[in-house]
Amino acid sequence: MGKLHVFDHPLIQHKVSMMRMKETVTKDFRELANEISLLMAYEVTRDLPLESREIETPICKTKANFVAGRSIGVVPILRAGLGMVDGILTLVPNAKVGHIGLYRDPETHMPVEYYCKLPVDAQDRTIIVVDPMLATGGSAVAAIDFIKQRGCKDIKLMNLLAAPEGVKTVMDAHPDVDIYVAALDEKLNDHAYIVPGLGDAGDRLFGTK
Repeated sequence: MGKLHVFDHPLIQHKVSMMRMKETVTKDFRELANEISLLMAYEVTRDLPLESREIETPICKTKANFVAGRSIGVVPILRAGLGMVDGILTLVPNAKVGHIGLYRDPETHMPVEYYCKLPVDAQDRTIIVVDPMLATGGSAVAAIDFIKQRGCKDIKLMNLLAAPEGVKTVMDAHPDVDIYVAALDEKLNDHAYIVPGLGDAGDRLFGTK
């Protein structure tokens, strides 16, 4: 059964608060997203299995632990999810990156797919789906649907901010997927934006508004 993990680390909370501020400029916003993603990835990967191997230090031979089993795949939901990829790759540089392109219909608020490209061995990897905002949950559910259709079973969802409505939508549709968020906000407004939120993450990441 999937669980909701809300991070309470002081550094993460501090950086999220800085991202929320309307005066935070694009450069700083982008750097903060990167830093928070790195810090979150440390916890998201906590349950990776280890295997013991014999190595030789400059002093002697010894047993040492290495990550075993499944490798990591990072799948950002375009376009805002791109702002979270580099932080994870800093921590896990051998991860492969797929992409899912979705946009939200302004009338129905439902996701529409326009692109999906995953690593060829995605089904053998732990897939971390990343998107700064979990608002209605529609895009996240659709992205996870597409990933499961390609044979992937070990999937995690990682967001900077989430609304309770979006969390419920994902958990109802995909009860086997753990959700990791830096902050759980109050609600969605009438335009399906997270309150208090941080505005449009894509526009703020790429300076398009």
